[in-house]
Amino acid sequence: MATKVMHFNQKKHVSHISHHSSHTTKHVVKEHSSRKSSSKLVNQVQHTHATEAMAEPAYTVPAFRQRSADEIEEYQRVSSHVGKGLASIQMELHRMRVATKTQVENIAIKREVQEMMHKKMTSSTETDKAPDFLVALRSHTVWEKTPVKLFCTVGGHPRPVVKWYKGGKPVDPLSAPGKYKIESKYGVHSLIISRCMVSDTAEYSAVATNSHGSTTSKASVTVKRPAGGAYGSCQLFGQVPHLTVIHHSKLEITMLDRFGVSFGTEGGSISLVCTVVVVPDLPNVPPLAQWYRDDKLLKAGKLAEIKVGGGAATLTLPHLAKDDEGLYTLRMWTKDGTTEHSAYLFVKDAAPSVAGAPGAPISVKAFDINSDYVLVAWKPPNTTNEAAITGYFVDKRESGSATWSQCNDAPVQICKYPVHGLSVGHAYHFRVRAVNSAGISRPSRESDKVTALDPAERERLQVIKLDGKHEVVIKDDDLEGVPSAPGHVVATRNTKSSVFVQWDPPKHPNHLMGYYIDASLVGSKAWFPCNHKPYKHTRFVVHGLTPGETYVFRVQAVNVYGLSDESQESTPIAVEPALTTPSAPHGITMLSCDGASMIIAWNSPKHCGGSKINAYYVDKRDADSLAWKEVNSAPTKTRTYTVDGLTEGTFYEFKVQAGNLAGVGVPSAPSTPLKCEAWTYAVPGPAYDLAFREVRGDSLVILWKAPVYTGASAVTGYIVEMAKKGHHYHPLNEEAIGHRYLQVTGLEAGAEYTFKVKAVNAEGVGKASQTSEPVVAKALPGTQEIQCGVDEDTGDIFLSFEACEISETSDFAWSKNYKEISDCPRVAIETKGKHSKLTFVNPDVSDLGAFSVVVTDTDGVSASHTVTEDALNTMLELSYNIRHPIVPLKHQLNYEVLEKGHVRFWLQCLKMSPAVTYRFIVNDKEVTSSDSHKISHDVNTGVIQMTVDHFSKASEATYTVQIHDGRAKNQSSLVLVGDVFKAALKEAEFQRLEHIRKQGPHFAEYLSYHVDEDCTVLLVCKVANVKKETVFHWFKDEEEIVLETPPNVMSGSVALPISLFSRKDQGHYKAKLSDDRGKDTSVFDISGQVFDDIINAIAHIAGSSASELVLQCTPEGIRLQCYMKYYTEEIRTAWLHKDSKISSSEKMRIAGTAEMAWMQIREPSEKEKGHYSIQIMDATKSHTRTFDLSGQAYTDAYEEYLRLKAAAFAEKNRGRVVGGLPDVVTIMEQKTLSLTCTVWGDPSPEVSWFKNENEVVSTEHAKITLEANKFASLTITAVTSEDSGKYSINVRNKYGGEFVEITVSVYKQGESPPEPKMGGRGATPAPLASKTPAKTPTPAQTPIPQTPTPSLKSPTPSLRSPTPTAKSPTPTPKSPTTPRRVKSPSPARSLKSPTPPRK
Repeated sequence: MATKVMHFNQKKHVSHISHHSSHTTKHVVKEHSSRKSSSKLVNQVQHTHATEAMAEPAYTVPAFRQRSADEIEEYQRVSSHVGKGLASIQMELHRMRVATKTQVENIAIKREVQEMMHKKMTSSTETDKAPDFLVALRSHTVWEKTPVKLFCTVGGHPRPVVKWYKGGKPVDPLSAPGKYKIESKYGVHSLIISRCMVSDTAEYSAVATNSHGSTTSKASVTVKRPAGGAYGSCQLFGQVPHLTVIHHSKLEITMLDRFGVSFGTEGGSISLVCTVVVVPDLPNVPPLAQWYRDDKLLKAGKLAEIKVGGGAATLTLPHLAKDDEGLYTLRMWTKDGTTEHSAYLFVKDAAPSVAGAPGAPISVKAFDINSDYVLVAWKPPNTTNEAAITGYFVDKRESGSATWSQCNDAPVQICKYPVHGLSVGHAYHFRVRAVNSAGISRPSRESDKVTALDPAERERLQVIKLDGKHEVVIKDDDLEGVPSAPGHVVATRNTKSSVFVQWDPPKHPNHLMGYYIDASLVGSKAWFPCNHKPYKHTRFVVHGLTPGETYVFRVQAVNVYGLSDESQESTPIAVEPALTTPSAPHGITMLSCDGASMIIAWNSPKHCGGSKINAYYVDKRDADSLAWKEVNSAPTKTRTYTVDGLTEGTFYEFKVQAGNLAGVGVPSAPSTPLKCEAWTYAVPGPAYDLAFREVRGDSLVILWKAPVYTGASAVTGYIVEMAKKGHHYHPLNEEAIGHRYLQVTGLEAGAEYTFKVKAVNAEGVGKASQTSEPVVAKALPGTQEIQCGVDEDTGDIFLSFEACEISETSDFAWSKNYKEISDCPRVAIETKGKHSKLTFVNPDVSDLGAFSVVVTDTDGVSASHTVTEDALNTMLELSYNIRHPIVPLKHQLNYEVLEKGHVRFWLQCLKMSPAVTYRFIVNDKEVTSSDSHKISHDVNTGVIQMTVDHFSKASEATYTVQIHDGRAKNQSSLVLVGDVFKAALKEAEFQRLEHIRKQGPHFAEYLSYHVDEDCTVLLVCKVANVKKETVFHWFKDEEEIVLETPPNVMSGSVALPISLFSRKDQGHYKAKLSDDRGKDTSVFDISGQVFDDIINAIAHIAGSSASELVLQCTPEGIRLQCYMKYYTEEIRTAWLHKDSKISSSEKMRIAGTAEMAWMQIREPSEKEKGHYSIQIMDATKSHTRTFDLSGQAYTDAYEEYLRLKAAAFAEKNRGRVVGGLPDVVTIMEQKTLSLTCTVWGDPSPEVSWFKNENEVVSTEHAKITLEANKFASLTITAVTSEDSGKYSINVRNKYGGEFVEITVSVYKQGESPPEPKMGGRGATPAPLASKTPAKTPTPAQTPIPQTPTPSLKSPTPSLRSPTPTAKSPTPTPKSPTTPRRVKSPSPARSLKSPTPPRK
């Protein structure tokens, strides 16, 4: 019989007993009780046989061992107690012994249970039987220095005694201490050779003997030495023997960490892993592992990756689909046949591309493959909350192509469809998509590749038409419709997260494909699928349920036509584990020993079996004995026990069994051999019962119990050591802590840790505790923390906790500072379902500390909360307010003046119930709601208010509101007297007058000013409640301003533009609005700061728009000009020359026009050269413009100035007609015509007269005179029609002159004077062409250059009030007449400065 070897580092023990029926459990309990009562007799018989088999002469100590007294004592102990020295002689042999013993004991326990179950069905007395080898010895070939184990199973009654022989000679374990180990447990007999030598090669035999006879089993052991390897070669264990032929059945395989029930999602990936121990572990002979899904063998491919090696068997599904859902089984070949493990994999639908769309179809396959078509079939998806499926689309693609094409134009309603139009010999893949009212599902997994070829034979097919359009091929016997609903559904308890569901099949299966199982929480209308692939059997285990919740289940049947109606719901069932016996306790350790007794302790079973553990049984044995003896016939409920009656110096092993209502569970693994030796050392013994609480991703709390053995003095503290997996232990606290718990922080999430605790006393640090169970820094899913609060109804301060999982046997254990709270009058604990609440009774500072709770019989559900003094004070204050409630106020009593002069008194509560009552009290007198005092409240906003319509001097008082809301009450007061009342009364009067004012036309916004971008100042206002008859007037200083366009009040806005704003526009402006309903007035005073603000606003716009300085030459000098949108002397400007400010003077004249600011240098000289700038300042910034008057710029400007100065002098002194001549003259014949004018010039000019461009010579008829070189005249006597014509006078001197033309018309006596054709002062001359006389030389004239002047925009409407007008910088001489004159030409010579465009 093969032994299952477990690696020595693995601390896990596999339970071979899973589930028993209730009657079997009761029988086991009875058998256990009988075993307890008769154990002494059996052990005595076994001890006698063992003594006889192993009786040998005394052992003589070899000379090489005689070294010291301690060594001799140790050697003698090893010699007298065979096998006890294995651990100290060689660690490897000790580890192998422990592993082997564990496996054999597990097998023995399994056989013992089977025997007890067998005894129930048979008679309690057995018939006598001769020995018989049920399992014979097996031959072995091993390498040198490796162990070998020979074992056999013997039957017979009475129990046979087995003796071992080597080459016909008895095997004596005492002859070579540590070499041989003989064991006998429950009929399994074994001989272990720890380190084989070549000399151990021999034939071994086991002889079984009882009173009815004897029998023998033989086997050979061959020990080989590696080629070229010395006996002591260090590489012996690194070499692997090359075995020619080793079948998979020769390997011994033990499964350790097995994959459990798993959950995946479509499109994802998942790996199922099972770790194994293989003996022998040979790299060239891997174990044979086969994976099955629903009993169908899986093959490695792109959808399933299978790997065996590295101590694990792995199945990876890289592209999950619902087709992958099912029961997965790993089957491995071993010596005993096969070993296997199964678990279910659930695959849920991926998120749909369209909300509400169905899940993808399943199991797409092609049938009836022909040369031009195939029949594609599939299984429908499960629908729980989605709309019903209305049909399916089938897609195809050729193998090697990635393009899918849709085969059917309209959805097909059954789960079969014939795909036509295939090409012979081409390979295809198919997929299906489901359709409902919400949209189309994700595509299914594609089918296997099929090739369109003629089949060898066909089944009988039938073609039917759906909706008269779509043809579907089905079998004759498929024409039956969907199946009927499944029958009665029954749910029973299984585990803490699963339920066993079974049901009756439908009465009309109609070629059933399987079933869909749905679940729903009781009280919820939402159903969720339990499986996503049709399940073929009528029983199913639903996994992944929430412990403690209550569910109902329903089932639907599936066939090619779709889903049946839902079955009736099952009865509600709570998710609780089925009642079983507890698992084995573990972690047996010794706490103290006095030489005659030991105190041992152990850890609770990991699984209580669904019932409280109410008993523990302890067994012991001598380490050299195979027989177990019971220690306590009566059960103990504690996890420590004092074992008496021990022999000092003897090694003992212990095992413990736990019991509950279901019976006694399997025993624990035997403890390590513990020596009964009195503890006399001064330091403390080990702490024990290490437990973990509040395990989170980065922290946990470790707790332990104080050592039983304290040493020479009391324990003063503890040192905790921690080791991350793969790392060494290190202390967590440098100074010993006095309490028996420690919060460990700074952990790595997901990492595995182990801990040890050492007690400390005055003598030093004691022995370390047993290593804790490995713990992973990871919180349980759904873990919640303790919530601290105050009950809103009672005012009680409480701590509450809701467990993420719970079992039927769970309790909530509350602790303070990790000391359990039991029957404490200061707290009250209430537990209901998954929720537990700890309420403080009269809390005070003595309740400060860390409160924790742990939920028993779970996977470590726990949490803690520290109550601090600040938090307690806050909660006490809130508790007082709840127990002595007040109506909380958001705003105290206040007042506001409304638009009609009404005054509203109001306050606002944070919250208010509809049952609230309140009173308004004014000067100790209650006021009720009336026409003059309107009182109301709003529950939604919490506002309580009183509106006083007539607020007067009599309203000066103290106002109070008293509120009652259930048990809560409050009040608020407002003292409205003195200056506060006067201010309120004044505001009320003002609002009352405002209301009256607004009954007629009124100003919605009073007068204000605004400056436009063109620097026009606007006085604006807004009016309201106006009509067409409403009249609007503007006034300045009580004088009305009449605009060209009357204001349009119907527009709602009125403006008064003031262009070219300057100091003269200061004054008191008024706007009046009136009609038959009333009138309103708005005034605005433009003076002082207001005037300065307007100028600054204008300056800002002007400065921003200012051009760079430009040069302009004049006869007086050189002028620098800065153009801007508007300039007035009120704008603050500064002119600078070489950074020195210039003041206006005769030399440097500073002035400006509406369009520019200028500075003129009169009679410039060299010292006026340099850099000039102007600064235009507003309220916030300065705008600077510059010009460099030096170098060539100055030279050109100076020359131009000289030229203009000369031209101006010439212009001033040239000859000219000052006045006196008309433009047109009409005269009757025979009258005397006298043309007289005043001329001027320096020197005195020469005067010439012309008629029709011919010079006139003085005669008697036309006499020319010049008196005092000032008065020139032409007198014609007795004019005739021949005297009509165009006359002109030419006045000139050396500086120039000018022509003046006169048109003379002569008419006859008696005729009407002709109408003049040219404008004049009543003259009616005939039109004549004016030409310069060719004979007379024309003196040169010099024109006066005109300064370019930018035009101003004329504002509309304009004022009739005085408004400044732009004046020309160069005055024009006035003349009493405006003669038509032509200046004499002068040589053209000019230098014009560039003028930039206006900004």
